[in-house]
This record gives sequence, structure tokens and C-alpha cells, in this order.
Amino acid sequence: MELQFLGTGAGQPAKQRNVSSLVLKLLDEINEVWMFDCGEGTQRQILETTIKPRKIQKIFITHLHGDHIFGLPGFLSSRAFQASEEQTDIEIYGPVGIKNFVQGSLAVSGSRLPYKISYHEFSEKNLGKILETDKFIVYAEKLAHTVFCMGYRVVQKDLEGTLDAEALKAAGLPFGPLFGKIKNGQDVTLEDGSVLFAKDFISAPKKGKVITILGDTRKTDASITLAKDADVLVHESTYGKGDDRIAKNHGHSTNMQAAEIAKAAGVKRLLLNHVSARFLGRDCRQMEIDAAQVFGAVKMVKDFEEVTI
Repeated sequence: MELQFLGTGAGQPAKQRNVSSLVLKLLDEINEVWMFDCGEGTQRQILETTIKPRKIQKIFITHLHGDHIFGLPGFLSSRAFQASEEQTDIEIYGPVGIKNFVQGSLAVSGSRLPYKISYHEFSEKNLGKILETDKFIVYAEKLAHTVFCMGYRVVQKDLEGTLDAEALKAAGLPFGPLFGKIKNGQDVTLEDGSVLFAKDFISAPKKGKVITILGDTRKTDASITLAKDADVLVHESTYGKGDDRIAKNHGHSTNMQAAEIAKAAGVKRLLLNHVSARFLGRDCRQMEIDAAQVFGAVKMVKDFEEVTI
């Protein structure tokens, strides 16, 4: 399971940072990639990675500002041009209005897609658990931006315990169908009458990962709720230390406020993104250093950076 950042800038593209988009790679878990936001130029950014567009089967949009959605029509159209690869349907989750934006853009441009798009639109009235599969649950809550904006909490369901095959062999159980019985929790009686109890050969379930990905937001309690005990929190850092007033006025957060959220939520790691174009490399390094004074496990991410979860 990995996060890869396709755009880590705020508002407009900069030389070193494109606008917002990231992917959660779940290839080992479900053979899918999930995208979060799709700012202008995202399809171009993907060309610099190993990501296969057909593997992106779910897109989660945080809000309808252009730097988070202007790349959608282009990405969806380019995804359709991969005639040599299997066409797969896609689901888009986002605020009310995302369906009109996508369908209108495709219609005006005369774009036809060889795959189906399923839309899931949300307002303040229908947030909470928005998706559940056999392996994952996704929750969404309203954040505090200048327009309706959501944050997402992706929860991996606990993993089944693993079978200790070597211990079974040492106990005298020949490899074969009886291994499957033990794996399914059934006790097995050997020819000499001894009993192998399944619980002795299966490890305890492994706790699933929790990834919290927030859209644009002021400092708010909803962020703490979404990030509670998360393995990774992706939080915007549009402004730096001392910029609290301008951050509040524009519906954003500073690096220090993001660190305070991470500390209050008890997360394991904080990844800062969505950085204003006025901050250059040295500034970003200082923002990371400043945030670490509040929450030590912090990193300011860059475009194309991959983080293993």
C-alpha cells in the first residue's frame, strides 16, 4: 500500500509543484488505484509514473475548486484512448455538482468514453460512511473551507491471521487438505488420536491501516475526527508559521495548525502538501522544521514522491 503525490501545490501550477492530486495504490490488496482530486495537468503527471490509468477505478474529489477538478475531463478522456488495454468502469465520489461538471465538459467537447462512470454525490446531509467493500471502508466529513469540502478516512478492515505452516509440519501434519481445515479454524485429529487446535497455529488478526486524506480546510475538529489514530494523515499546508490570519481568511491551514491536528488525533505520520506557490524549496524545508516542533513525524512531500504505508 503506497501513496504517490501527483500534485502538491495550491491554487495554480508552479515550476516545482503541480496542483492537487494524489493516488492511493492498493495493488497488492485489491489490484486497484484510488485517486484523490484531479487538478489541471494530472494526466501529464501520470506519464512520469508507473501508474496505469485503467487501474484507477475510484476517484474521490474533496471540493469543486478548479485546482482540484480541472484535470478530470482530460484524464477521463485520455484513459479512454488506451485501446490496447482493457477498459474498466470508474466511480467518482464528490460534492453535489461533480456529475454536472464532468458530463458537461465531456458533452461540450464531444468526448465519448468506452467505459461507464458511476457518480456518488454528497452534501452535508449524507456524509459518514460513504463506501464499504469486503476489505475497505471510506468515511467522509465536512471540513471548514470557503466552499463545501470533504475529508476522507480510508480504513482497511483487519486482516485474517496467517497460518504457521512450519509449526504444523513439526506437529506431524502432512501438507494437504488438512492444512485448509486448520486455516478455516477447524481442529484436526491425527491418526494417533492427538488433536491439533486451529487457534494454536493461526496468528491473531492484523490491524488494518488507516489513511486520512483531507481537502482544503481551516483548522477544525472534523479533521481530528477523521484522522483519529491514523497511520498517515495528509493535511494541507498552504501557509507557514505566523500566517494564521491569512490562512483563516482564505479557508486554509498553516503547517503549524496541521501539526497540531496530527498531535491531537494521535496519528503516526503527517504528510504536508497543498503548498502555496510563493514558498520555494528552502521555505518548504523551514515549514517542515517548524512543524516538527509540534509533531515530530512530519514530512513536506514533493510531486511524484511515494510513501509506503
